[in-house]
Amino acid sequence: MKQSKRISIVGWGSASALGHHPEDIWQAYLQPTTAIRRRDDHWMASLSPKTEARIDALSQQEKGYPRLDRSVLLAMLAGEQALQRAGWANKGIESGLYLGSSRGATGSWEAYFQQFQDQSERLSPQSSPLTTAGNLATHTAQHLGLHGFTSDNSITCSTALHAIANAVVWLESGRYHHFLAGGTEAPLTPFTLAQMDALKIYSQLSNTPFPNRALDLEKTDNTMVLGEGSALFALQTDATQPLAHLSGLGYARENTSTLTALSKNGLALQKAMNQALSEAELNTVDVVICHSPGTRLGDLSEWRAIRSVFGENMPSLTSNKWKLGHTLGASGGLSLELALLLLEHQTFVPIPYLTPTLPPKNIRSIMVNALGFGGNAISLIITKP
Repeated sequence: MKQSKRISIVGWGSASALGHHPEDIWQAYLQPTTAIRRRDDHWMASLSPKTEARIDALSQQEKGYPRLDRSVLLAMLAGEQALQRAGWANKGIESGLYLGSSRGATGSWEAYFQQFQDQSERLSPQSSPLTTAGNLATHTAQHLGLHGFTSDNSITCSTALHAIANAVVWLESGRYHHFLAGGTEAPLTPFTLAQMDALKIYSQLSNTPFPNRALDLEKTDNTMVLGEGSALFALQTDATQPLAHLSGLGYARENTSTLTALSKNGLALQKAMNQALSEAELNTVDVVICHSPGTRLGDLSEWRAIRSVFGENMPSLTSNKWKLGHTLGASGGLSLELALLLLEHQTFVPIPYLTPTLPPKNIRSIMVNALGFGGNAISLIITKP
């Protein structure tokens, strides 16, 4: 269904292993090296030192902030940047907030549960309110001074783009003309890493410059690596100076019995991509930013889906998980950030360990894919104004 209103992205903010300033992030993308490092027997993509220092400072800004989960602080930082770049800060603009996370307050929950198991001290009364899913959105809204409709969502690794889809519905309804949406995740915790190990999808590569081999269709091992990060986007109807138009959305769900609900040919993703193309009134796009987590079956399934949709007229394909890890519920948002940077700089960012392909001459339309456990697929298309 074609959108009833023109919805645009007018600002965004992020935090990841690549930093939190757009200039630093873009310069990191131009370098053919990864931000993934070895720590505590696992590959992982932690925040850059500058961003870590900014999060530390933010955690001391208010009396209650040291108690907040890391995922909340990441969202606060990204939200500050998004409002400032959109020109909404301190203007009394009525904006809603949709903030998603796959796992929620992971670090806090694990710490409180360990305290409960140890029984070395009375369980903190903060253990319940600070580990509810909704506390990520409510604390972020309070920090940003937002008083509009505030909610959270969790639909595994497609969460950030689903948050944007929810915001689009609110904007199309006419109840709001401004909405902030995206995802946040801080999954570099012992239990979350152990869960990925149990699935046998975590990278065990050694002595390699690229522990995550996203989109390498010839790899023989799973190479997923976790990262932490957040990305929030300022969406607006009838914007006069948009960064990009949000031209198409598509979504679908797999119906398989596997643990990850993944079909061989990515049937749900095919449907999502076709729906997004139809809504955008496009037959193709210049670039697809793939979900491609670095798993053998996941990457291959997505490639088959893309090939099925575009045929011989394949767009240029890229991904960022080889560089900043898989940030779970925030990953679609960080992929959308890359899409905005490609539009702005009109420069394609290839994957260094893959055979180079001819980059597009002009980048005017970009599709961003996200998939998650449960078979949830979503595709979003942005176009250059």
